[in-house]
Amino acid sequence: MSQKYIVVFKEHATQDQIDEYANKVNTSGGSVTNRYDNVLKGFAAAIPDTFLQSLQGEDIIDYIEPDGVVTTCAQ
Repeated sequence: MSQKYIVVFKEHATQDQIDEYANKVNTSGGSVTNRYDNVLKGFAAAIPDTFLQSLQGEDIIDYIEPDGVVTTCAQ
């Protein structure tokens, strides 16, 4: 089963390395849905559970978090 996540890479990650991981997600049965090349180094993707486990141990990845809707309230 695939869940939606945001994958953020460490500052020293190159665009080629990020592209390589995005391609790995796509070839492992997942799907990259958004790229965040200008905002941060990363992407949003539907990632199969089995592949997510291998991503979580990678040193080049800063963090992985579930993708979802964020809202703000003015006070």
